[in-house]
Amino acid sequence: MVIVGICGASGSGKSTFCRNIRRRLELPSVVLPLDTYYRDASHLSPEERRRLNFDAPESFELEDYCRDIRALKAGRSVPRRGYDYVNHCRKDPGGKLRPAPVLLLEGIHVFYDKRVRSLCDLKVFLQVDPDLCLLRRIARDLRDRGRTIEDISRQYLSQVKPMYEQHVRPAAQHCDLLVPGGGQNLAAAQAVAAHILRLAGAKGKAVHPTSQRQKDAAPSSNLTCGS
Repeated sequence: MVIVGICGASGSGKSTFCRNIRRRLELPSVVLPLDTYYRDASHLSPEERRRLNFDAPESFELEDYCRDIRALKAGRSVPRRGYDYVNHCRKDPGGKLRPAPVLLLEGIHVFYDKRVRSLCDLKVFLQVDPDLCLLRRIARDLRDRGRTIEDISRQYLSQVKPMYEQHVRPAAQHCDLLVPGGGQNLAAAQAVAAHILRLAGAKGKAVHPTSQRQKDAAPSSNLTCGS
């Protein structure tokens, strides 16, 4: 299994980038979004839930996230998880998430936990202008999460921006590849997909040795962090 971590600010296009990678892969893949690992807040009142800082690393069940990544890597299925972003509580979509040759991890704090970083074969950081991220977040929260402009503004200034500066932006130091423009960078999605296929081929050869002719024909290049 090839594991790729994709990190970036809220609104940087992480889900879009995952979709664009998967469209270019010639292998089955599965996505494990960190957003579905928010801590359950159903025991709190609606007002208490509204005051929670959902952009803090502590808002996520990172222990469970690590456990499920390791299970998928070991070839075991894990329960499919969901989250109700309107009512801030966990929901059970049912079913299992089955292992695949490629596992994509995406979320604002995917690189926060060193255990998750150590499991990644490739770490990608989406670099997008914060103003553009804010505009995308406003559009999404108005459309999908039933929030008001006032609530979005309050949350952005008191939680989103401080957590980005404190935790998300510094995570770029752990990346192998910086992607300017975020999820819409199709050239970067193509490059990452091609690199994943090379990594998968290399891992396959380690288990099933190929002929010398195939070894000689295999490309060998590494992605490095760049702007």
